[in-house]
Amino acid sequence: MLKKLDILIIRSFIGPFIITFFVALFVLVMQFFWLYMDELIGKGLSIWTILQLLVFMSTTLVPLALPLSILLASIMTFGNMGENFELVAIKSSGISLLRFMRPLTIFILFVSGLAFIFNNNIIPVANLKALSLLYDVRNSKPTLNIKPDQFNGDITGFSIRVGSKDEDGFTIHDILIYDHSDLSGNNKVIIAKEGQMIPTADKQALIFRLKDGWRYEEGSEHGTHAADYPQTRMHFQKWDKVFDLSQFNFTRHNEDLFKNSYQMMDVKQLSEAIDSFGRTRKNSGVVISSYLAPYMSITASTKEGEQIKTNLKEHTAAVPTFDSSFMEMIPTDKKVSILQTTVNNLRNLKSMLDNNCLLDKLQKENYLKFAIEYHRKFALSFACMLLFLIGAPLGAIIRKGGLGMPLVFAVVFFITFHILNITGEKLAKSGTLPTLAGMWMSTIILMPLAVWLIITARNDSRIFTRELYERIWRRIKAVFPQKERKLV
Repeated sequence: MLKKLDILIIRSFIGPFIITFFVALFVLVMQFFWLYMDELIGKGLSIWTILQLLVFMSTTLVPLALPLSILLASIMTFGNMGENFELVAIKSSGISLLRFMRPLTIFILFVSGLAFIFNNNIIPVANLKALSLLYDVRNSKPTLNIKPDQFNGDITGFSIRVGSKDEDGFTIHDILIYDHSDLSGNNKVIIAKEGQMIPTADKQALIFRLKDGWRYEEGSEHGTHAADYPQTRMHFQKWDKVFDLSQFNFTRHNEDLFKNSYQMMDVKQLSEAIDSFGRTRKNSGVVISSYLAPYMSITASTKEGEQIKTNLKEHTAAVPTFDSSFMEMIPTDKKVSILQTTVNNLRNLKSMLDNNCLLDKLQKENYLKFAIEYHRKFALSFACMLLFLIGAPLGAIIRKGGLGMPLVFAVVFFITFHILNITGEKLAKSGTLPTLAGMWMSTIILMPLAVWLIITARNDSRIFTRELYERIWRRIKAVFPQKERKLV
């Protein structure tokens, strides 16, 4: 009997889980494209590049889509059983809710383990592929788009304006080209009445076949100022101006440049990096002391330092109250040089301390980034179990199946979890909270809620039913009876 129930609950859960997982993943991917739409459009990207970006980004969003799908699927599964009175029949046969949840709990533990393996081994590779590809896409130039009556400066070293374009998209009129490719200003100008834009077969160049125009040049080829040489004007009946379009090609950078980022590391690599940052920060005090020591003349074993210490001992022995100036202890012929040396040393010390403080700040920021990523791999994996422990009793309480009420509750609780997760991460990144507390803040806050929901569902409390609150409202009204109005 129990084995059949275990198989029943697992089969009832897997279907909605798979569907909701792909729906959640699709929504998250569409959100990504919505955010980066302006940077992707007009780049002339191939279908293969877009598909690669889609696959890589989908992979990186799996850790976020998985807890949401588990939460929604668990609410739907237990909500359907509650709506069809299957939970009532199971409880009446002496099987508790916790025993009924056991097979799914084991299944979610298995899913959480797979999620950790995925986060630790697949996500770093997917992040490397996705973020490096996204970097190349965002830094690639848009395709050349010359519009009428607008100057276009997409081609490096040229500013192009056309008065009008024919419907064929190639024939242009009233062409004006400023050539400043030699970095000497607009000393070369091309004007033509009409022409054609002809791309080469390999798309690496664009030919402007100009007709009936003029070329104006100022100065000489050796870069002499235009004031020393007259302007040169040349008329042409037909002339081809070739523009290099190789700069618009989509190029990929070497992925090894991104491998040292914290997002591209697994748990072992992150742990080693965190230990390295910790040792570096611990030794920072010793390093700073070694930098400061050569500038402390009074403690240095130099001739000047020994002379200062001797004068200091003699003066303090003769004058116990020490009410005179420190400068009186320094030999007269050494005062100016010592003051100059002191000022220079203080400036050097200030600059050195500022640099070390900045370096320590950067080391701390990097340490926090690596520590946050380390805890993220565990926290997002455990989130699968946490949201299941919220969704399963919640579905048993609301007793509604389908995508209506379960979707509303799933979205509310997932948004709450996501906001707490982001808030904790920001607090940890700013150093307000320890990294452990910040990254596990959502779990710490929502775990008592999960326990309360399990206890409530086990006791058959219907806290989300309309009848409960109507009954409470009637009792409140009964405590405060309304006075009958007297007719005047």
